[in-house]
Order: sequence, then C-alpha cells, then structure tokens
Amino acid sequence: MTAATPLPISGVVISKNEGDRIGRCLQSMRNVCSDMLVLDCGSEDDTVAVARAAGARVEHQDWLGFAAQKNQAISRATQPWLLLLDADEWLAEGSEDAIRALFASGRHDQADAWVLTRRNWFLGRRLRGGEASERLVRPDWRYLQALVHESPDLRGKRLRPLDAYIEHDTARSYDEHVRKLSRYAALWAEQRHRAGKRCSALTGWIHAAAALFKAYVLRGAFLDGREGWLFHKAHSRYVLEKYRRLHALVNGGG
Repeated sequence: MTAATPLPISGVVISKNEGDRIGRCLQSMRNVCSDMLVLDCGSEDDTVAVARAAGARVEHQDWLGFAAQKNQAISRATQPWLLLLDADEWLAEGSEDAIRALFASGRHDQADAWVLTRRNWFLGRRLRGGEASERLVRPDWRYLQALVHESPDLRGKRLRPLDAYIEHDTARSYDEHVRKLSRYAALWAEQRHRAGKRCSALTGWIHAAAALFKAYVLRGAFLDGREGWLFHKAHSRYVLEKYRRLHALVNGGG
C-alpha cells in the first residue's frame, strides 16, 4: 500500500458557513478516504465551493438538529468505514499513519468503532488534555436523538482505542465562543425541560463553581495561561446559564 492509496473510508462532515475552516478539515483526511461527503444545510459563504475544490461531494439537507443531521450524513456515505469530523476539526499530524497501520494489520475489524483523542485549541493555543471520541466507525453508527450534545447509540458496539488525534479549533474568537455556548445552553435547558427535569436556583452556581475548580485547579488548566482561563471561564458561565434557563422554564419563564 502506498502513501497515496486511499482506504475504504468515507470522510463525513456536516457544515454551514465554514468556508474558512472546512478546507483544512478535508485536506487532513483526503489521502486516507476513498470518499468525502459534506452535508451542507444552506451555507451563505464559500463552504460548498471550498469543499468541492478539496475533492468532496457536497449534498444539501435542511437543518434537522445535531443528531439527526449527522445521522442523515452517515446514511449517505458509501464506504464500509466512516471517519466523522466536524468542519472545525482536522486529523493531527501522524494520525493518518496510525489509521493506515490499523488497516494494514487487519485489526480494524476487531471493533465497531475506534476511539481517537480530540484536543482543543483556543485562541491559537492548544489546551492541555484531551477527550476520547468515537470517530472511525462502521456505517450502522447512529446518534441518539438530542437537541444538543448528541451521544452515540453504543448498544452492542465494540469500542477500541486508537493512538490517533483530532485537533479542534474551538472558536474563531472569544465572543463567538460565548455566543455558541449560549445557544447550546438554551437547547440543553429545553431538552432537559422536555424530559421533566427540574433544578433549584442554586443548582447552576454549584455546578459552575465545581466545573471551574475541577478543570482549572484539579486538572491543571491554569498552566494554559490566559487562553485556558478564558476557555474555562466561558465554560463555567455556560454551566450557570443552562441551569438558570432550566429553572426559568420550570417556573414558567422563557
């Protein structure tokens, strides 16, 4: 197998107005994927043109929600394995080699999903740590219905770790990051409210303080300097806001 030979993998990305970032995403996986699909929900910038120039086939689907949109994209893939990336993510250097080695060894069939590590970048700095994420999967992979923070249906799935990394450019700016988290907070609160969940007026403060202390102190995020402080400050603010919104919904507010 030569370095230029693609594998039986479909790269799958959902997008909207990601023209400045989706090229990097697609370029990072184009050599390892036999097929790249971008499912766009109505970009008003040059996302579609950039994706096509990178070799992806672009299809349209009106927005269905995070889980349903990703499931729709997965259903349109053509290969026996899928590499799932967001438009603001890219395969880290060396990860292509790890994926190639996995397939060359024949071990890829030992799992239904291979777990990569996602590393966050914020305002130009890579933050400490990483999070496990199932991204190299079989085509029957599906996400459970959710308004936000979708999670995969892991029933009956065999998971194995892969020594490969995904880089994640969290936001273009601090203000964009705060706005995105605020939208997520509203969706989370609505989702929890539909499920009959309740909380007190103090719940958000308790969870926000605990989240900040755990990440910033116990996990050493203070070593990430100004960027680490801003990132985790925004996250603790998000935690507070989502519980405030839930409390308001429970008590008849908007």
